[in-house]
Amino acid sequence: QVQLVESGGDLVQPGSSLRLSCAVSGVTLDYHDISWFRQVPGKEREGVSSVSGTDDSTYYADSLRGRFTISRDSARNTVYLQMNSLKPDDTAVYYCAAKRSGSGWWQIYQNYAYWGQGTQVTVSS
Repeated sequence: QVQLVESGGDLVQPGSSLRLSCAVSGVTLDYHDISWFRQVPGKEREGVSSVSGTDDSTYYADSLRGRFTISRDSARNTVYLQMNSLKPDDTAVYYCAAKRSGSGWWQIYQNYAYWGQGTQVTVSS
């Protein structure tokens, strides 16, 4: 059984940093791409970042490049999302998702077979 469990969401002030974790069980990070998406009510789920299961390549939404960093720890089967200089617009539920490597473009959420339950990030003064 595949499970993805996110943690690390919190209420923080603008300019703060947070690190989200996605603990993966049931599949290994090898040959599975792990991505972060976020969603606010009334809007479509947005691809934030992804890390390849085959070669560790990383991908970012253009608007977030430079502030967010994705990484993975294969020994712990965990993927992290380091978020710096947070803004109120970053407020959302953040989800991690898994798909087999090579099974479609990372930003298309319909390509993902497995999802976590989400963790809330709120950026507010």
